[in-house]
Amino acid sequence: MEKVTPIDEEYMFENLVIVSQTDEKGVITYANKAFCEVSGYTVDELVGQPHNIIRHPDMPAAAFERLWSTVKGGQVWNGIVKNMRKDGKYYWVDTEVLPIKDKDDNITGYIAARRAASRKDIIDTEEAYRKMLEAV
Repeated sequence: MEKVTPIDEEYMFENLVIVSQTDEKGVITYANKAFCEVSGYTVDELVGQPHNIIRHPDMPAAAFERLWSTVKGGQVWNGIVKNMRKDGKYYWVDTEVLPIKDKDDNITGYIAARRAASRKDIIDTEEAYRKMLEAV
């Protein structure tokens, strides 16, 4: 696995809330300025792309399977996610994903809000994800 580096320590984004919206298939339909700033992509590069454009290869597939089964079931999903910037650096976010429903209660898309993950959450999650990857 290729070694990547985290976002520079001086680059702190804990005061930013990263927001994106997707259609029901996970294709990005909206990305706020903070999402663009942190991910290194422009809004034009993000909109129309699958949200996994920022997926870090260290993320176990099982984590996303849980996310998708939760939100497709109409529930809110919370978790810590490691994402990869356009330049190959990574960043950890505390994420909440909510389904968007129409007047008939059909899911039409998803909205996610993210903030910088705490150091403790990162350490705990890295260990859990490492174990998930080893179990495959």
